[in-house]
This record gives sequence, C-alpha cells and structure tokens, in this order.
Amino acid sequence: MSYGSVFAPGLFREKVVVVTGGGSGIGRCVAHELASLGAQVVLLGRKLEKLQSVRQEVVDDGGLASYQVCDIRQEDAVKQTVAAIVAQHGRIDGLVNNAGGQYITPLESISLKGWEAVINTNLTGGFLVARECFVQSMSKRGGAIVNIVADMWGSMPGMGHSGAARAGMVSFTETASVEWASRGVRVNAVAPGYIASSGMDHYPPEVGPMFREMAKTVPLGRFGTEAETSAGIVFLLSPGASFITGTTLRIDGARPQVRMGWPMGLPDTKGPAGAAIAPFEGFHRAQVPKVFQAPGDTQ
Repeated sequence: MSYGSVFAPGLFREKVVVVTGGGSGIGRCVAHELASLGAQVVLLGRKLEKLQSVRQEVVDDGGLASYQVCDIRQEDAVKQTVAAIVAQHGRIDGLVNNAGGQYITPLESISLKGWEAVINTNLTGGFLVARECFVQSMSKRGGAIVNIVADMWGSMPGMGHSGAARAGMVSFTETASVEWASRGVRVNAVAPGYIASSGMDHYPPEVGPMFREMAKTVPLGRFGTEAETSAGIVFLLSPGASFITGTTLRIDGARPQVRMGWPMGLPDTKGPAGAAIAPFEGFHRAQVPKVFQAPGDTQ
C-alpha cells in the first residue's frame, strides 16, 4: 500500500521539508504524505528510536527521509541542527513546526517548571526553529512555514499553559508573515481540533472515557484523522497556497462554534449525506489510538 494523497504526484519533488515532532502522530503522517509527493523529508525530534522507525517506514515506501535528533527548546542545538540540514541538503524549502505537548491540570496546580516546559515546547521552540530556518536558508531563497497550534478559541480549561502558548504561536505566525514576506517566505498555522492521533496515548488512562465522549460535541459527529490534518498542512506548503500567508486554518469539524441553545443533531453517517462527512483515511500506516481500540486489538 502507499499513501493516498489527494495532491498531484511529484508536487514536492526536489523540495527539502523539515518536520519537527516527526516521530509520531500528526508529524509522522505529514512526513509520509510529503515523502509520497517527492519531498526529501527531514525528521526532527528528541527520541532517536522513533525517528529511525519513521525514516525506515518512509524508505520502505519508496520515499526519501533523514533525521536529526534535536531538543527544539535549546537554542544552540537548534542552530547547529539547522546548519547541519543546510550543509547536507543545500537548503530548506519548507518547515512543519509540529513538535509540541501538554498535560491536563487546572491553572492553580501548574508549577512554574510545568508552565515553562509547555511554553518552551509549544511556543519558544517553534520560534527558534522557524527563525533559524529563515536566517540560515529561507531568507535567501524563500520558503513556506506551517506552525501547528490547537483549538484554543474560547479557552482551554485544564490546559491553560498550552492555550497561552498556542495563542502566542498564532500571533507569531501573523507577525512573521509580514516581516518575512519580502523574502518570499509564507507563514501560516494549522489548528487541529479533536484528531484521533497517537498523541492521545500520552494522557493517563482515566481520561479515556472523556475522550470517547468528545465526538458527541463535534457537529460532524466524529474525531478527525491524521490524514485530514496532513492534507491541510500540505496544501499550505504547496504552490496552490502561494497567496495565503498569516492565516490559521482550523481543522476541527466546527467544534468551536457549538453553542447552547442550538440542538446538537449528530449526522446520519449511513444516510444520503454520509459520504460527504466520512473521514478521509489516506494514511496507509495510520494507527488507532489505544483509547479507541477494541479489547484484544493488537494494532
């Protein structure tokens, strides 16, 4: 099997695209789609084993991939890593700023250390990688950056540290799109909503029941897929988005628009409109998050 991208074969041929957090979840999916479209993908992450595994998957599928172990929260490490990529490949044409993470806790229980860890991962690290890609390569030849944020519109109760970081990244995206436009660099963001991704496996088991109920709060009646998120990211990197910069594309099934007073009638997936709302399952190596696996499922 191969990736079932909706985009034209060879769309990113001879393009070098960096994907942070490329060892799992949405980053892994994006790496596969970009590689299937001809890109030379460079995976960034902190865990060597995950990067090696995804690189091998991409190569086994006939794509091109390399990796660099890097903690994006460390300025010197980011500078050295980007320099190594430019030295190896000659340039960086695209960046998917996907690395991130958070944990569930109320504001009053967040320590300074915990707050800084989430801010540094989801905001400062993304800034450092984007800045170095711009300074060391894109400022000379143009490029496209997509920053991955989150559904933080209307607040993020229980994840206030992440909400603050993601809102900051949206503002950074808008500012960078203005400052870097004259160098031919487009900067956009993608805000995934409830996406069935391996990232969900990092949360404690006790939140499983809540996760399984969350689809009922989405007007489209389901979680999104990694492939649906990747499609938005790939579009913003592509020439088809050449006049789009400074925007945030939400991929969330209209979840933030839910209001009290309007009945939540979930779609009939088996009715005439079912095909229009069916999930896009383009990722041939997608893995069901453990929280959604049936008992005995060994996927």
